[in-house]
Amino acid sequence: MKPERLLILAFFLPSLIGYSQHAEPAAGPAQVAAPVPAAPNPGAGTASSSYVIGPSDVLTVTVWKEPTLSGEILVRPDGMITLPLLGDVQASGLTPLQLADQIAAKLKKYVQDPNVSVVVGQIHSKVVYLLGEVGKKGPVEMTSGMTLLDAIAAAGGLTDYANAKKIYILRDEAGKHERIPVHYKEALKGNSEFNLILEPGDTIVVP
Repeated sequence: MKPERLLILAFFLPSLIGYSQHAEPAAGPAQVAAPVPAAPNPGAGTASSSYVIGPSDVLTVTVWKEPTLSGEILVRPDGMITLPLLGDVQASGLTPLQLADQIAAKLKKYVQDPNVSVVVGQIHSKVVYLLGEVGKKGPVEMTSGMTLLDAIAAAGGLTDYANAKKIYILRDEAGKHERIPVHYKEALKGNSEFNLILEPGDTIVVP
């Protein structure tokens, strides 16, 4: 290589090296802020916002950041539940959100800004009835969001003699008996409009 070219290269080389060092960002892991866990929404996850708790229901009571005050609790026949620090608390006749608010109010004596969640894990206080051509006649305990097809399945399904076209539901509304026709085959096809959600005390009649 000619001496003139060596001199030119020697002159520009430090500038090129310095530019590359400034142009490249420093390597290293990106600093990401750790996510802050959200507090539970009181009453979230309940069977229904309007569901009324009854005896023999199983509740999950969660007090945010207080595991010793949380747990699964059975509603006694007298409608009460027993909680640490609080003792007996009336649960029957309240919605999950109302009970959560009541527990939170009582816990303020012991816990700063208590955040309480009540979830109905198992429903044993509410039943529906099945009559006629089903595998097992009589009361069926409701589950959360139980539908027409759920109840019929819980009763062992229809018998070979069932008239699926004439199934209906009897329901008491404001002291009056309401007869609700059922489109069983449409419900079986997956049409949720016809797979009716049941209410406590409903009677499904299968001729």
